[in-house]
Amino acid sequence: MNDNIVYYENELEDEFSKAKITPIKIDEKYRYIHNRVWNVLSFLIQNIFSMPIKLIYGKFKFNIKYVGKEKFKECKNSGYFIYANHTQEFADTFIPSIANYPKRNFFIVNPENVSMKGLKSLVQMLGAIPIPGDIKSARKYKEVINKYIKSNYSITIYPEAHIWPYFTKIRPFKSVSFKYPVSLNVPIYTITNTYHKGKKEGKVNIISYIDGPFYPDKNLNINEAKEVLRNVAYDIMTKRAKNSTYEHIKYIKNELN
Repeated sequence: MNDNIVYYENELEDEFSKAKITPIKIDEKYRYIHNRVWNVLSFLIQNIFSMPIKLIYGKFKFNIKYVGKEKFKECKNSGYFIYANHTQEFADTFIPSIANYPKRNFFIVNPENVSMKGLKSLVQMLGAIPIPGDIKSARKYKEVINKYIKSNYSITIYPEAHIWPYFTKIRPFKSVSFKYPVSLNVPIYTITNTYHKGKKEGKVNIISYIDGPFYPDKNLNINEAKEVLRNVAYDIMTKRAKNSTYEHIKYIKNELN
């Protein structure tokens, strides 16, 4: 990958994040749920102390604008999931949090995100929920997701799983992550980040489109319902992604193999 052109082979598996971190194993020793003091400190870091940094960075780096923020008001008193395209290493960690502020927002992340030495606790306090690595940790993982949704928080998921910086389309993604809203019978929203050329040379602006809420179909079984919900999210995100007007990095599929 150079600065302007990326060659890819597999839209589901290729990863273009510059960060190379050896992941820790998320096992039964990993603490998903903490005491009250930890939770208060997490709230202060997540929703108070870090917000000026998020706002300033978003404004000066991308001049981020949101379209449809008012749609979150319908579910302001309930928990829900947010699905977004994964196109920024840092900005993706706060774009949903700014959009639905002051609701607390958490993120389902890969273990690499909580594997940086000295930063694991801080990253978790900022909202990271790492994917479990075994059955025992999976129970705790499910417990914390249930807890946050019942507390009327939001949880953001990046169904594309891998970061493709500045990618202007929606990659195919699986329905597995849509089992959460179906099993908990809560709505979802989508956030689609689109890219536009800024006024200054080399400047890239982001417009984030918010859609929803979309509700699981109670008349379907869990497998059918998660497929339907996945398709709803994919279709609206694909539609919104067409609003991008600038391709900062060009992605070309490698057909040699």
